[in-house]
Amino acid sequence: MQAVVQRGVFRSLHATSQSSPPRLTKFSLHPPKTVHVEFADGSVFTLPAEFLRVYSPAADSKMRSVGGEKVIFGRRYVGIMSAEPVGNYGIRIIFDDLHKTGIYTWDYFYHLGSNKFSLMRNYLQTLKKHGLSRDPQRRK
Repeated sequence: MQAVVQRGVFRSLHATSQSSPPRLTKFSLHPPKTVHVEFADGSVFTLPAEFLRVYSPAADSKMRSVGGEKVIFGRRYVGIMSAEPVGNYGIRIIFDDLHKTGIYTWDYFYHLGSNKFSLMRNYLQTLKKHGLSRDPQRRK
């Protein structure tokens, strides 16, 4: 049986070494819009659903190949429905666009939080470069 984390706190037993990111101390899911993570070094990150969806670690994350680049677009309003613990090292997030194959490790959350602004800036520049939008496409 697989536990589901919803609108609550999941504490990690994640072990750490000197070369890896700090140990996760708190994970809070705030559906539909954010995940809040805290680490042993005092780092605290609030990560929006759109950002997490765009940077999903899944191989198949509904992306479009544009000029040889893999680009996910139209996810401005994506929401988080729930999350499931995966071992003692991460979480699988289930988004309301039905994407659910990415496993976000504690180390990956630290990477995303530490680089949130540069990653988001790069994402926005890539969208602009290819004439794409954060907004969902209108149905015809």
